[in-house]
Amino acid sequence: MGKNDKGKDADGNKEKTSLTGKAGKSGGKKEGERSYKDQLYALQVELVKLQKDTIKNNRKVLVIFEGRDGAGKDGTIKRFTEHLSPRDIRIVALPKPSDRESSQWYFQRYAEHLPAAGEVVFFNRSWYNRAGVERVMGFCNDEEYEEFMEEVPIFEQMLARSEIFIFKYYLDITRHEQEKRLNDRRKDPLKQWKLSPIDAKAIAMWEDYSKARDKMLIRTNSLVAPWTIISANDKKLARLNALADFISRFEYEDKDDKAAVPDRSIVFPFNADRLNDGTIAP
Repeated sequence: MGKNDKGKDADGNKEKTSLTGKAGKSGGKKEGERSYKDQLYALQVELVKLQKDTIKNNRKVLVIFEGRDGAGKDGTIKRFTEHLSPRDIRIVALPKPSDRESSQWYFQRYAEHLPAAGEVVFFNRSWYNRAGVERVMGFCNDEEYEEFMEEVPIFEQMLARSEIFIFKYYLDITRHEQEKRLNDRRKDPLKQWKLSPIDAKAIAMWEDYSKARDKMLIRTNSLVAPWTIISANDKKLARLNALADFISRFEYEDKDDKAAVPDRSIVFPFNADRLNDGTIAP
C-alpha cells in the first residue's frame, strides 16, 4: 500500500497500527507494536497456511460480509484474498436479481455459489439483502420479509449439516463515518464504480437501516451461524482483526498463534445487549 506525503497510507489512516488499537509514533515503534504492513503480512502468511490445510482436509468454508454502504466490505475481503490461490477461493457479489431470478426460490441464486470441498467462498453481501436494503427500500413486501426471517435459520442449519463452516461478519460504522466515506467516494475517480443511487438514501434513512439491522442480528443469530461484529470506523484495525478472528477459529499445521490474537473490543460475538451498551452504532 502506498503512502502519501503526509505519512498516511492510501486509505488515509496512520501508517503504524497494532491489533490492540494503539498507534505507533511517527518515525518509530513502541515496544510490542508492529507496523500495519508487518501485521497484515503475518496474518496473510497464516491465511496461506490455512488455505493449504483447508484444501488438504476438504473443508467447505463460507464467509459472509454484511454492513452499511461504505463499511469496508470490499477492502476487507481484498486483504483476505489477495495472496490466496485463486483456484480455491471465490468472491461472490451478486447484482440486482433478474426477472427470472426474482421468480425463483429466494435462496436459489445464492445456493449455486456455495463452497465445494477445499474451497473458501466470500460473499460481499448475501441473502441478508432481504433483511437490510430490500426491507428498508421496499423491494420486498412484509410477507416476503417474514418468510425470509423464518427460513434463514433453517437454511443455514442445512448448510451446517452439510459440513459448511459458516462465518457471518457485520462491519459496523457510525453515521458520521459513513457520510464521510460516501462523500470521499464521490470525489475519487477510481471509486466511481462503487457509486449507487442508494448511497444518498443510505444516510437519509440511517434510522431505518439501524432498525432493520437490529432485527436481522437478533432473529438470525444462531449457534451454527452466529454473527460477529467488527467495529470498522478504523479500516486498518477492522481488517487486521477480521483476519485474526477468522484465523483464530481454526487449527492447522505450523500455526503461529501469536500472529492471530484479535482485539475483542474491535471484533466480538453478537448478543442483544450490544445494541444498548454503545458498542454497536445506534
